[in-house]
Amino acid sequence: MKKIVLTLAIAISTLSAFAKDEKVATKVLDAFKSEFTSATEVEWTVGSSYYMATFTYNDKYVFAYYNEEGTLLGLTHYISSSELPFALQSSLKKDYSDYWISDLFEVVKSGTTNYYITLENADTKIVLQSIGGSSWEDFKKIRKA
Repeated sequence: MKKIVLTLAIAISTLSAFAKDEKVATKVLDAFKSEFTSATEVEWTVGSSYYMATFTYNDKYVFAYYNEEGTLLGLTHYISSSELPFALQSSLKKDYSDYWISDLFEVVKSGTTNYYITLENADTKIVLQSIGGSSWEDFKKIRKA
């Protein structure tokens, strides 16, 4: 009996999480539900030409972006430096040992995985990107005031 009650409670909370915001197009909600059936804590943000779902999936906090037709445009989620490919980890240790990591996330779009990292020291903030995971490229550099 406890298992049935628990299963019903989970099902009801999941359904209500998917339907929190009635501004989200039905096509988008249907696409999301079919792709991320076990997602929890779903929240939607509606942009001018996209929808962003923020949710928990497989114990990770994930952001999914959809167009108005319900096509998944890409996924992002924060990662730790130990989750980077070995070549990127080595490059950070070798070329940026005087910096600390203030932000790091992975972007998956059209089957390609990219990484973006923000590094800082006392004087500078650098944003690097890696397309394909083999090396870092400068994306943005900011002098701190």
